[in-house]
Amino acid sequence: MKIIILAGGEGTRLRPYTTVLPKPLMPLGDKPILEHIIERLASQGLREITLSVGYLSGLIEAYFGDGSQLGVSLYYVREEEALGTVGPVRLIESPNKPFLVMNGDILTDLDFSAFTEFHASTSPLLTVATYEKEVKIDLGVLSLKGNDITGYSEKPVLRYPVSMGIYCCSPAVLNFIPQDTRFDLPDLVNALLRKSKAVQSFHHRGYWLDIGRHEDYEHAQDDLARFIIRADTA
Repeated sequence: MKIIILAGGEGTRLRPYTTVLPKPLMPLGDKPILEHIIERLASQGLREITLSVGYLSGLIEAYFGDGSQLGVSLYYVREEEALGTVGPVRLIESPNKPFLVMNGDILTDLDFSAFTEFHASTSPLLTVATYEKEVKIDLGVLSLKGNDITGYSEKPVLRYPVSMGIYCCSPAVLNFIPQDTRFDLPDLVNALLRKSKAVQSFHHRGYWLDIGRHEDYEHAQDDLARFIIRADTA
């Protein structure tokens, strides 16, 4: 199965670090974020990987080369301008079987085989890996009916299913992604739903972290040992 890793963003929320390094090359422990991802994929037998690169792409290509040192085959497509979270898919040669798309800034112990098998068994155009994210509200939250208070919850924890930034796509999904323009996952999901096309969720109950902000990056450093243990024993 082909895997497309989106590694072309500017990582603006992690500046000033990303003024000199693309986010996928930011170090976690003794290796870059993206190297952890590639090693995780390779450990599950996923070795044909295309990197969609853009911002500071030369550094990524120089570091990883053809991927042989990691036991994978790496290919590159370049975004001349930012194409969003699914737009870069149109830059690759059209696949004739399902393929994976994932962000290049996440840590997870997702079982990719189970994920792709679920997609194959249900045959939607798109399956989104999802995770239950806790959102802590550090205030007292009121329930109101007009001016009457009907309930009071002190510092509640809300839980929402969120996208993990990992998708399994059937080839026909390309018909809904425009060429040469920015197109994000919400755009794709809504386009499919408007056409009454099946979109499925695969819920993951293990480990997942999106490294989008400074506090997430610090959290990732703390979690690295646990992540490596999970990856090695999966």
